[in-house]
Amino acid sequence: MNSFFRSDVPSQTAFPVAKAGYPFIFASAFTTFVFALLGLVVLSLLGLVATFFICYFFRDPDRVIPNSAGSVVSPADGKIISAGLVDNSPFFEGSSMKISIFMSIFNVHVNRIPYEGQIKAVQYYPGKFFSANLDKASAHNEHNAVFIETEDGKNICAVQIAGLIARRIICNVQKGDRVNRGQRFGLICFGSRLDVYLPSGVHLKAAVGDKVKAGSSVLGDLR
Repeated sequence: MNSFFRSDVPSQTAFPVAKAGYPFIFASAFTTFVFALLGLVVLSLLGLVATFFICYFFRDPDRVIPNSAGSVVSPADGKIISAGLVDNSPFFEGSSMKISIFMSIFNVHVNRIPYEGQIKAVQYYPGKFFSANLDKASAHNEHNAVFIETEDGKNICAVQIAGLIARRIICNVQKGDRVNRGQRFGLICFGSRLDVYLPSGVHLKAAVGDKVKAGSSVLGDLR
């Protein structure tokens, strides 16, 4: 039987919301309240719908993490749009296995660490805002790369990529941090993509078209 663990302390609320979403939620709720005071029924209803949707977008559910040795978990919720070997990547020396996960506005956007280890570097790159499902988004869009070294010396890189609508990348880890598999490390606001680079010898356990969940779905095996 597979065993699981929690990498973060469980939330104390029935519907946990990421802290980054609070300003958006409060602003929408306040605007809706003003519309209601002014008697603007239609605008009040639209504001109420918008407020509930923003709460839904910034939801941050607890996840249980597979405890099997060697398992690399998905760093994001969404759909795998590409998976294959690449050479000469700016995020990985030599050949690597690149897996791209597209997050629609309906997916949970909290990102999680794919494998335990130490953060070797965090590098932010300003850029453009092409649609996140396009190949050129990896190289040209605004992105933030988190480089992880495992305990046995393997390298992994998770790249948060802004999309057409996304305008804010949040990363809560820094160089030198020790991180656990499945641990929350950041968030991208309003539609985006996440690329993960693994050693070329990884045994893939996911394929293009698969829908994955951050922390829970296994992408591959490093053993």
